[in-house]
Amino acid sequence: MTEEVQPQGLSAAEVAERTARGEVNVDAGVRTRSVRQIVRENTLTLFNAINAILAVFVLITGSYKNMLFMVVIVCNTLIGIVQEIRSKRITDRLSIVASSKASVLRDGALVELPLDALVRDDVIELGRGDQIPADAVVVKGSCDVNESLLTGESTLVKKRPGDELMSGSYLNAGTVWARVVHVGAENYAAKISAEAKQHKAVNSEIMNSLNGIIKFVSFIIFPLGALLFARQHFLTGTETNEAILSTVSALVGMIPEGLILLTSTVLAVAVVRLAKSRVLVQQLYCIETLARVDTLCLDKTGTITTGKMEVAAVCPVPGVPQTMVDMAFASIARADEDPNDTAQAIVEHFAGADAAVLHASRVVPFSSDKKWSGAVFDDGSVYVMGAGQFILGDALAAVADQQNELAADARVLLLAQVDGFDEEGDIVGAPKPLGFIAIHDQIRATAAQTIRYFKEQGVDLKVISGDDPRTVSGIAAKVGVPRAEDYVDAATLVTDDDIAAAIERYSVFGRVKPEQKKAFVVALQAKGHIVAMTGDGVNDTLALKQADCSVAMAAGSDAARNVAQLVLVDNDFAAMPKVVAEGRRSINNLQRSASLFLVKTLLSMTLAVVFVFLPWQYPFQPIQMTLISAFTIGLPSFVLALEPNKDRIKGRFLENVVVKSIPGAICAVLTILIVNAVGYNVLRIDYEHVSTLCVLLTAWIGALLIVRLSVPFTPIRAALLVVVVGGTVLGATFLHGLFGIEPFTFGMTVLFAILALGTAVLFHALYGAIEKWHARHLASMV
Repeated sequence: MTEEVQPQGLSAAEVAERTARGEVNVDAGVRTRSVRQIVRENTLTLFNAINAILAVFVLITGSYKNMLFMVVIVCNTLIGIVQEIRSKRITDRLSIVASSKASVLRDGALVELPLDALVRDDVIELGRGDQIPADAVVVKGSCDVNESLLTGESTLVKKRPGDELMSGSYLNAGTVWARVVHVGAENYAAKISAEAKQHKAVNSEIMNSLNGIIKFVSFIIFPLGALLFARQHFLTGTETNEAILSTVSALVGMIPEGLILLTSTVLAVAVVRLAKSRVLVQQLYCIETLARVDTLCLDKTGTITTGKMEVAAVCPVPGVPQTMVDMAFASIARADEDPNDTAQAIVEHFAGADAAVLHASRVVPFSSDKKWSGAVFDDGSVYVMGAGQFILGDALAAVADQQNELAADARVLLLAQVDGFDEEGDIVGAPKPLGFIAIHDQIRATAAQTIRYFKEQGVDLKVISGDDPRTVSGIAAKVGVPRAEDYVDAATLVTDDDIAAAIERYSVFGRVKPEQKKAFVVALQAKGHIVAMTGDGVNDTLALKQADCSVAMAAGSDAARNVAQLVLVDNDFAAMPKVVAEGRRSINNLQRSASLFLVKTLLSMTLAVVFVFLPWQYPFQPIQMTLISAFTIGLPSFVLALEPNKDRIKGRFLENVVVKSIPGAICAVLTILIVNAVGYNVLRIDYEHVSTLCVLLTAWIGALLIVRLSVPFTPIRAALLVVVVGGTVLGATFLHGLFGIEPFTFGMTVLFAILALGTAVLFHALYGAIEKWHARHLASMV
């Protein structure tokens, strides 16, 4: 043991010297992006750049009505900026060490200073309940420290001169003088905070799919646009402004800008719905991620358990009256003026019982050295309770079987009667065992039901805790975690290979350090798993940040709450199934609605390529694509995307969407080619009338897809179809001038009727065949 020395504080000159060297306890952690950076990164994107360039070309023509597509682009940008600024403000509040003042010895006097005024080698005084502001070394006194927020270990740690104190932990008992050894970013808590504040890219299959589409379009859009414009203007003699507008129409149609807005809107609606269930969503796309999770890592305390202790059983030694044991336990616990969690649990257990309570004339408080507490009572009786080995020593063997039977899944305290205590507070006389009390973590009433839900959904469960692995195993078994009886002490896992092997084989892990929790998540992700992590302490922060989806309890540490993507406001793990259900509703409906947008994208891409080689002008104007997008894509997609849907997610987002889009795209391309060929060569109609037929037949095919997506019909879906048809007819008649729709001739009416009937038959045949193939494909992947 290091010899205790008289603490010496720094002088003003020494403080100035250290301040000049930058050895000050300032917050030097990694800063989040500024508001300016967020605005710039959401505004200066490839997606926005493409649309802005196209808008400039439309502006040159003077046809301002054809710039309406930019409204969607502005909405997309604003939603992204607002969401990220909100996330930034939450993250900026991340602070493991609470803001307060410290008692510091300066120039021989004790003064109160802000935490950011501490310098290296400052001597600080810490007492019960104080949070340690900076990593330090004890120079005088002793104390019991609660490091559970940092390490996950619920057991108090005794600290004496020479021992380290970690920033972010708390003094549970005692008073010490300590010398600051680390400041600012060097502190243990600051390192965790800095890593947690690092900006993390969103892991979203939907977002990745949309970005993939935009990147693909960006490679071909301008070369293809140049060819299409040149073909129309220079080879067919189309007037410059007309050629620009038709070219822009083709290029705008390739970009599913409405789908990005729809995705943000649907997820935002999910956020509102979950808020009503007391679930705070701090990152939009985590709703999707949780719905796809295949592995859920649970922290025991605060997730499966409430964080409180409760009495499981009180058992007297054979021959000892139950009433005597109850009275003694209740009396010792109530005599403690500063009860710990264990004593509080005992007090609560006997609060409504008939056990008599004795008045204590002398109390020996619990100490981490003795591992017991006791009291002398007015009637002359003297009792102690605590760890049996420390009270009885070798004599414990006589009652060891009874203790071991209770200790299978609980912490067991022994009650003994003694003759008294000496002046040092040590036991006098041979202790006589009277009974045992078993205390365990209070398990949430809904934990078993929630665990069962995830098991039924095929989600693999991992319980990762800083507590004793035997305790964790017992609790995991009680709530139904599969293979809970096989557990691992993480202290035995030294290398990354050890961790990777263990995380696949076992489900319960104890004595896990914060860095190991993160390593577990990394190992699972390396094997292709989508991982969700729950936690409530600082020791969970790194793992929460690493996980694909992170969930924290509102009653947990500020650090855990701020870094998590989801916060359960009622601290109830039972809310998780609601989040999964909301994610499924959002994703399944988005997949269904997204096919409407992809029809337009596939159609525009194909036609742009084809019309480079054909002698006709591209048959759409940007404003006409707005009519199609509004009634046959935008409105129905939003309605369908907000309906109830609890089906399991199958397959990959982009594949599911493209499969449903192909029949409509094929029918639309064939129909438009036939209209151009027959219109120009047989009916001898002009460009405006050909364009009118193309717009209305494309809208018809969109309606056919809506019909298939609406099966089975509900009153809302039937009403939606009526609005879609009615809105399109209204735009084509009363607003025909705005959308460039010309009156039908007899020949146009006949051609429209024939093609409408033919595309209906072809569409349903193609849709049915592709749907059957896709169902077989998904079944083969299971």
